[in-house]
Amino acid sequence: MRIALIADTFPPLRTSGAVQLRDLSREFARQGHAITVLLPSAGQRQAWLLEEADGIQILRLRAPCTKDVGYIRRTGAEFLMPFFMRHHLLKSPLANERWDGVVWYAPSIFHGPLASSIKRASDCKGYLIIRDIFPEWAVDIGLMGRGLPYRFFDAIARYQYSVADVIGVQAPGNQGYFKSWGKKPGRKLEVLQNWLDKSVRSRCSIRIDETLLAGRKVFVYAGNMGVAQGMDILLELAAKLRNRSDVGFLFVGRGSDATRLEETAKARRLDNVLFFNEISPDEIPDLYAQCNAGIVALDPRHKSHNIPGKFLTYMQSGLPVLANVNLGNDLSALIRDERVGVVCESNQIDELHALAERLLAQLNIDYGFSERCRGLFESRFSAENAVRQIVTALSA
Repeated sequence: MRIALIADTFPPLRTSGAVQLRDLSREFARQGHAITVLLPSAGQRQAWLLEEADGIQILRLRAPCTKDVGYIRRTGAEFLMPFFMRHHLLKSPLANERWDGVVWYAPSIFHGPLASSIKRASDCKGYLIIRDIFPEWAVDIGLMGRGLPYRFFDAIARYQYSVADVIGVQAPGNQGYFKSWGKKPGRKLEVLQNWLDKSVRSRCSIRIDETLLAGRKVFVYAGNMGVAQGMDILLELAAKLRNRSDVGFLFVGRGSDATRLEETAKARRLDNVLFFNEISPDEIPDLYAQCNAGIVALDPRHKSHNIPGKFLTYMQSGLPVLANVNLGNDLSALIRDERVGVVCESNQIDELHALAERLLAQLNIDYGFSERCRGLFESRFSAENAVRQIVTALSA
């Protein structure tokens, strides 16, 4: 099939979404499909830039800046983004291209107009991959109420849903939110598990044995540090464990809370905590090889279900997890059923502390942890399975 994939993140960005979309695109190409990735590009002067890598055609289209700007400016830029992309697509060598299917990735919620335009021009089906349900999660954790801003974002999101023929959510618990959407004839709702490709391993620039965490059992968190993660409790946990000279915490990444969390750790003189800026995705496997357990953190006020990309990277590397997530999240049952770590749903520091101590004890005696983690990854979270599922849906 000839597939158009619309997204707003892709390498050289280092976000988990960028890595996922790179891996998905590579797998489309490996399975013999012609994949074209359409991306907004705020920093380029020309209207379009066509590249090719790993058998993937990448078309970067000039659009307003949506990253690392204020909320109001970001909202305006994201609203205009699909129209700029459409305008510059028509100036590119792919202006008259016709695709057999269009796939787009949320976040962002603003891709609807471009996806709709491509669907009409190519007379093809559309598959929407939803990894978070915005603005609902923002209401859940108190970032906004249900006033005018919510109604604006909700209208944008619902328009995007209306464009799709198939919606793939990341966990069974999220299907209920789209129950009414799925009642319309011709629509299909399904669970599309998160995915990662086989990792490429290069030497990590972070060498734990050269830091103050050398010789310790290390809990690692690698990824975004923002309001959706609710990470303050992790510093509370570090404080609870500061008397254990054999335990340390390593935080790697960026985000709206990263600087504040690092400053808080310094102010509290937590000598068992280290922060590093984000690293190349290819360095992650070597980083994890130096650690003992991965951390998953989600704000407890979330009501939707989320299986973060970092959980997949931990499983792929054979790292059991310490998770602090919202009550009832599908991820909790997965961790417990597959015996790949411990999970706290109360957001209470005493329970999280007890679970961390339990995991540390298990690490010394349960030599099957790594095998179970890797087995779970291979059975559920491969890019190969994801591509086959999307192609089947678009072909039906």
